[in-house]
Amino acid sequence: MGQVIANGEKTEANTPCTIAAFLESQGFLPKSVVVEHNLEAVAPSEFASRELKDGDRLEIVKIVAGG
Repeated sequence: MGQVIANGEKTEANTPCTIAAFLESQGFLPKSVVVEHNLEAVAPSEFASRELKDGDRLEIVKIVAGG
């Protein structure tokens, strides 16, 4: 068990894990968020293959539709 920093807060994570697995463990739907991993934007197609390690930083922004 390790930690990642998600949106500025230390968060327990079962590292190493993929971004997709982390998002799901935190209750996010991978198709409804935009993710930056260690200051690099990540395409949704990479969520299942991009691996998180202890101490990595994520910024997660929910996509909201409206009018």
